Amino acid sequence: MKKILTAVLFFVASTAMADLTDDVRCREIGFSKSIESRDMDAFRSFLDDDARFVGGGVRRGPDEIIEGWSVYGADDGPMLKWRPQIVEVLEDGKLALSRGPYKYTQKNDDGEAVDYWGTFNSIWRLQDDGSWKVVFDAGSPAAQPPADEVKALLDQEDDCDG
Repeated sequence: MKKILTAVLFFVASTAMADLTDDVRCREIGFSKSIESRDMDAFRSFLDDDARFVGGGVRRGPDEIIEGWSVYGADDGPMLKWRPQIVEVLEDGKLALSRGPYKYTQKNDDGEAVDYWGTFNSIWRLQDDGSWKVVFDAGSPAAQPPADEVKALLDQEDDCDG
């Protein structure tokens, strides 16, 4: 009986963790889609009040982050798209890491689109209302374009709502 109870509890915990992992994966995809559609209000909705974005410097809080990312809201601004390749949720279910490829597309002086690739890392925190919000975000350019199967992540259909 003890083995059966242990197995049931393990299954329930595994299923709950899989659900949390999928929740974070879908939040990350929604986060990217907010930038893909140039919707800065939606983008802001993914940011924790204490968020930090680390790049050439550190942007602290939603206002500084929005200011730094406003170029992506402009109709003629560069395009940015990313998708999670790895999602890990801590056992307590309160913090998660999402990591994967991004593609940044900018027009050169001749007006031709040029793609640049890199890797993003997002740390998500579970909020009191059950939603996930980004607390830390950082990315780094790739030394070379990723493999075709990694690039393909950006074009896959997702099964996320919204």
